[in-house]
Amino acid sequence: MEPQTTGPQQVADDWFAAFESALTAGDVDAAADLFATESYWRDLIAFSWNITTVEHPDGVRDLLEHTLGHTGPHGFATSEPPAEEGGVTTAWFTFETEVGRGQGLARLIEEDGRTKAWTFLTTLYELKGHEEPRRDRRPMGAEHGATKDRVTWLERRRAEDEGFGTTTQPYVLVVGGGQGGIALGARLRQLGVPSLVVDKHARPGDQWRGRYKSLCLHDPVWYDHLPYLKFPDNWPVFAPKDKIGDWLESYTKVMEVPYWSSTTATSAQYSAETGEWTVEVERDGTPLTLRPTHLVLATGMSGKPNVPVLPGQDVFRGEQHHSSAHPGPDAYSGKKCVVVGSNNSAFDICGALWEHGADVTMVQRSSTHIVKSDTLMEVGLGDLYSERAVAAGVTTEKADLIFASLPYRIMHTFQIPLYDKMREIDADFYRRLEQAGFQLDFGDDDSGLFMKYLRRGSGYYIDVGAADLVADGQVKLVQGQVDHLTEGSVVLADGTELEADLVVYATGYGSMNGWAADLISQEVADTVGKVWGLGSDTTKDPGPWEGEQRNMWKPTQQEALWFHGGNLHQSRHYSLYLALQLKARHEGIDTPVYNLAPVHHLS
Repeated sequence: MEPQTTGPQQVADDWFAAFESALTAGDVDAAADLFATESYWRDLIAFSWNITTVEHPDGVRDLLEHTLGHTGPHGFATSEPPAEEGGVTTAWFTFETEVGRGQGLARLIEEDGRTKAWTFLTTLYELKGHEEPRRDRRPMGAEHGATKDRVTWLERRRAEDEGFGTTTQPYVLVVGGGQGGIALGARLRQLGVPSLVVDKHARPGDQWRGRYKSLCLHDPVWYDHLPYLKFPDNWPVFAPKDKIGDWLESYTKVMEVPYWSSTTATSAQYSAETGEWTVEVERDGTPLTLRPTHLVLATGMSGKPNVPVLPGQDVFRGEQHHSSAHPGPDAYSGKKCVVVGSNNSAFDICGALWEHGADVTMVQRSSTHIVKSDTLMEVGLGDLYSERAVAAGVTTEKADLIFASLPYRIMHTFQIPLYDKMREIDADFYRRLEQAGFQLDFGDDDSGLFMKYLRRGSGYYIDVGAADLVADGQVKLVQGQVDHLTEGSVVLADGTELEADLVVYATGYGSMNGWAADLISQEVADTVGKVWGLGSDTTKDPGPWEGEQRNMWKPTQQEALWFHGGNLHQSRHYSLYLALQLKARHEGIDTPVYNLAPVHHLS
């Protein structure tokens, strides 16, 4: 008679029962013993009131020693039938804490004859007693009956807008009204947190409308939905910038995001004594003082332009600007254009200038990772963010959690095989680029685009066609560092002289704490430290290992100062956890932060 094998449901049930039993007994050693020798627990605010990852049984023990007493976790149960593949049992689960409800994803393996957790994701998605007014909790809207002095919806909205800064103060002020600020504003609105989003532009979406006219999203639509309100199912896979701008403006109205356009924050100062910020703003040129309890900088991780300072910039007779200020190609037909840089913006701008008859030269300063858009969609994103994924039951929300469940420490090991496959599929494309002299890389460890993005936010191009222009020599390519400008040229360090009527500095962006230096002070910027990166000790991401994105969506070393941003996927996903952290504080819920990250780098 064959021995009976235990199915994945029983494996998961037994592990969760043992885990909950250990937690209920307060036995952190027994709980830690349920994790494999190499294991990772990533927690999105459920236990830690932080976004943090602990490693191996010792890390689990430390997390629970500091959090178990006030978290009260219980009710762990699978939420759908677990699956087993290659010796790994994957189990979706739900659970509760004293203050909220959570969900997560566990990967269980066998080690020394026992079931152990290899990766473990816990996320808080809802606070008890403060659930969002959705579905069966949605507001009635119409007030039936006869009521004297009835206040209409429009009158309430106008009163709210006019009251900020005079009769009322926002609990949260979000500086920056691009997709990040708008997504967070929508979350805070649904959670009933008095908040205000301010932005210098005249209309929501102008952050996109004002960029070079060929700009499109390089990420596919399934990856880019905003919270609550998804793009319609006939939305293009890659949306042009003005369509995105119009969507953001419509979204702001439909989701009732309290939003002040044409408003510039000019200074901010925090008082530990009063526990509030004093933020000076100018709205349509009129000065106003706001006194929020929390300040969120949602100015974008690609928002603080790096503009090189070079000898001769003052004598150059042509036009020069950063890629973020590039107006588009229309005025440069027949002109000699030099684009300094070889990442996304550089390629986009080179391609559009070439299409409009400009003489274009790209200056490549360092090697660049390129991946073809179609191949990235099929191989890199298809299992999580595609029509194929949706048909297989992988919603955008589920895909976000799957992606979040892969610990950053080992994420590159999942990525390397994907990019090896892409390199094989597009071998001829890469051969042509290298024959043209283009310096290619696939990241320090060949893990490709996502890891480069997470580690440094730069160094790559998702090819939508412009790379062929470089490969074919239609966009000229030179390598080197810019040494200086003359009246009519760009001169490289090796003496190469490039005639130029236009110089575009596609030279990237600095750390987001540069915005804190501008708005608050250099001292606060240094207190917070560098924003973004993992501490991977790879190019432009210095160690030591951090385990999470530095300072993003979580408490910082500056009390009541937060950073929010990233791509549309990150803005959508992490806005929930940032909003819940702010909601808990607004409601007076105790939020002891475990493992507040130390500062290793100032910028």
